[in-house]
Formats: sequence, structure tokens, C-alpha cells
Amino acid sequence: MSSAALVPVFAALGDETRWSILAALGEGDASASALAERLPVTRQAIAKHLAVLAEVGLVEPVRVGREVRYRVLGAELSATAARLDAVGRDWERRLAAIKEIAEGL
Repeated sequence: MSSAALVPVFAALGDETRWSILAALGEGDASASALAERLPVTRQAIAKHLAVLAEVGLVEPVRVGREVRYRVLGAELSATAARLDAVGRDWERRLAAIKEIAEGL
């Protein structure tokens, strides 16, 4: 996953309500109505937030009878986490190099 691809994902996750929705979906698939019962947000607002999360590839709608439930796409979350880990490792290498230079002075 490129850095440019992460920007929309982080923008989507930067909203507290979307983060709460994603966390709730981590416990199991749910419809917008079911999420609205658990969170202090209207069903219509939940639906809009779910659309944003779906647009960046973090959730997907799944039809179950007449109901549409949403599920978290673990592969996308794993790819995002892997990219963050890589960034962290790069920073740790840079900091270790700076420390080595500073200690050599």
C-alpha cells in the first residue's frame, strides 16, 4: 500500500464516529440500524459514515435477506498496519543512525 493510498484511509479514520463504527464492526457484522442502536448517532448519519469507510476499502456491504450488513475488511486493515510498521521501522533506523553519529562526536 503506497503512502498516497493511506491518506484517504487515515482521513476516514480521523473521524471519531467512523472509528467507533469500525470498532463496533470488529465485534461482528451489523446493519446501519443495529449500529445506530449501539452508538449515539442516527441511522442516516451511520449510513453516511459507512459509505465513507466503504469508499476507502475498510468495510463492505453484505446483503442478508432484506437487510444490508457491513463487515470489516481485515486485509485492508492489515495492509494499513503493515505500512505503519514499515514507517516505524524506518524512523527507528534513522534515529539509531543519528544516535550513533552523536555518540561518535
